Amino acid sequence: MFSHIFVGVGNFARALQFYRTLMPVLEIQERFCDMERPWAGWQSSPEPRPLFVIGRPFDRHPHEVGNGQMTAFLARSREVVDRAHAAALAAGGTSEGAPGLRPEYHANYYGAYFRDTEGNKLCVACHSPPPP
Repeated sequence: MFSHIFVGVGNFARALQFYRTLMPVLEIQERFCDMERPWAGWQSSPEPRPLFVIGRPFDRHPHEVGNGQMTAFLARSREVVDRAHAAALAAGGTSEGAPGLRPEYHANYYGAYFRDTEGNKLCVACHSPPPP
């Protein structure tokens, strides 16, 4: 469905450190990083797309946080959701909702919400039931 998702950042070095802490927890590999541009991308597996990319806005205007936008990453387990939320906070993110069930979405929706160091809202969600 998606080729890539681009999330704007103002302080690239700070945001890069945040995502380099978060993405390994989600088992998402870094594909490229260009400090001169600046931008960095992480790829899906086993396919090379979609990509998740962070960088300075193309128009060179300051990054602004949008209202109503959120990028949600899929976690393979509820434990990964817990670890990702903890990693995000340890890397300078802020909580927007602790890990837990959200039955208003569906019975097995287990998610956590947080903002990166630039104020972008993110989610990590697992849709599977807990192991027996």
